[in-house]
Amino acid sequence: MKIHKITALLENEYGRPKQRQRTGLLDQLVSTILSQNTTDTNRDRAFGNLKKKFPDLMSIASSSPEAIEKAIRVGGLARIKSRRIYSIILSLKRSKAGSDLGLGKGMDRDAVRKHLMSFEGVGRKTADCVLLFGMGRDAFPVDTHVHRVSRRLGLVRHRISPEEAAGVLEGEVPPGHHYSLHINLIRHGRRICRPRNPKCAECCLRRLCENNPTLTCGEWIPHA
Repeated sequence: MKIHKITALLENEYGRPKQRQRTGLLDQLVSTILSQNTTDTNRDRAFGNLKKKFPDLMSIASSSPEAIEKAIRVGGLARIKSRRIYSIILSLKRSKAGSDLGLGKGMDRDAVRKHLMSFEGVGRKTADCVLLFGMGRDAFPVDTHVHRVSRRLGLVRHRISPEEAAGVLEGEVPPGHHYSLHINLIRHGRRICRPRNPKCAECCLRRLCENNPTLTCGEWIPHA
């Protein structure tokens, strides 16, 4: 299968990344919400500020969206994100679910995803990040880099949304390699398969690319 070859080639190029140490599920969910439409650096700064003000994130339920907004302003879209975070934590407090998000140990991947997406402002990508990074499950978040590269490689059709792409790709990734492929596609998208002026001549996936592999970088058909 093509995606298996791509996974192997990327691991040969970049290595197989080690799964990072997992944080608590609530921390992972809030951090992922803060990552929306901003850089990793700003996300980390916003999350650090939030944890400094609220070491126990569940205590946010006794605070206000305005207090959250002030703490996370550096991350951008603070007004929207603060209200989402407050709403989720207040819901967890009222349901007595706690920082484990009300997830039972026996819940399968689809059940976990459905439960997470029942929270205000949590879409497929956010839920998949909690599954992959917070729980170590074989989920496949699709960000802008993964979306762009997977379309250029012909793994999914060009006119497909990130959410639809995640549904297609998740079941095709070799079991146990979801984390590796996700991280390596992001690396590849940042270094080589960039939105503009991709470095085709340096691409380890050149022969598997759906675009004509004889084209030079400047002749690329854009599908960003």
